[in-house]
Amino acid sequence: MLKLARAALLDHYIGISRLLAGQLEFHSAIRAVAAEISHIIPHNHLDVCIIMHGGKYHTAYESGLQTAWGNHPPALVSASPIRALFWGKVSYLLTEDALVDPRFNFAGAFIQPAFEHRLKSRIHVPLTVEGDIIGALSCSSCEPAFYTMEDVENARSIADLLSAYFFALRAAEQAQQSAIIEAETKVREEALRLGALDLTQALERERQRIGMDLHDQTLADLTRLARRLERLTREQHVSGEELEPLVLSLQQSMHDLRQIIEEAKPSVLQLFGFGQAVENHLDRSVRDSGLGLLQELIDETGGLIDRLDQSVSIALFRITQEAINNAIRHAHASRIVVRLFEQSGGISIEVTDDGCGLKSRQRTGGGINNMKTRARLISAKFSAASNKDNLGTRVSVHLPLAVLREMKL
Repeated sequence: MLKLARAALLDHYIGISRLLAGQLEFHSAIRAVAAEISHIIPHNHLDVCIIMHGGKYHTAYESGLQTAWGNHPPALVSASPIRALFWGKVSYLLTEDALVDPRFNFAGAFIQPAFEHRLKSRIHVPLTVEGDIIGALSCSSCEPAFYTMEDVENARSIADLLSAYFFALRAAEQAQQSAIIEAETKVREEALRLGALDLTQALERERQRIGMDLHDQTLADLTRLARRLERLTREQHVSGEELEPLVLSLQQSMHDLRQIIEEAKPSVLQLFGFGQAVENHLDRSVRDSGLGLLQELIDETGGLIDRLDQSVSIALFRITQEAINNAIRHAHASRIVVRLFEQSGGISIEVTDDGCGLKSRQRTGGGINNMKTRARLISAKFSAASNKDNLGTRVSVHLPLAVLREMKL
């Protein structure tokens, strides 16, 4: 084999460095420098194997003969004929005939391309960056005993030129793949969120329909029944004492039904706005609890909260309802404050109490999870935490400015 003069070698090394510049992916990079490398190390097949993130798989990028190594999806390093090099057990591999060399032929080795293309004489040197092996440079010839240790040294010099550039390409590719995966994940999550929001809105509409049906039919029937009982009492001279328990029970049922209807169809929210609906729910909940709690509603939104889309407004109202209900049922508080305000261009709602704090509460997990889910469906941020020294709880939901812009508020 004719060996190149030192000056000629230097020219080819400079040529390799020059040709690498501007290459943005592995295939184009290896093919751009293949001709210059062939002047230094003649070959029938040239490839660079890059170890993928995590070190379990590798991918081959070829020039010259196209083999199953380059056409194969990422393969296990453990099945590579040069796994010993990848694992750092040897500093190079040089063989006169890979077809019979036991180092390349072991159980499970992916050596078939060498047999298919009669790649006998082979050189393999590692690509290293800061002492870490990131891949390997491989040159193969169909002639046996074609390469010498001088070729190994030249291959090492070439590998030194390639390593940093290929390391940067690998980092860029991994970043691109991560960005693609992240974008795809966000698209799937957004599709799921919108689908769940559509389902929630459909359920809300059905809930309101049921509320209207209960109001128009069931409550009307109960009202007529109550009036008939009153007439029976007057006309049939039925004892009032006999009917009084029935009348009271019927009136209580009607009262409970009206509350169910209001929960299912928040008419105050639709007629009088968000702040009034929250205040109405807070008043009624505190009154019905019989606990004598102090209460306060602070609305600092300047009417902005009343211009939200109906689906968003209802979701925020349901979250606020749940937070108030949890505080009354579980906090053992003496005071509840609901604050509506603008923050960072968005809208925030805080429900605070001076009770026992989240750690001391019982059976609130489901309610908090429901609030989190409702917040996610409208792209709002939710938090629930105990105040300082676990004295009281603060439930917060924030609708970011970006969401308001989507609604063109």
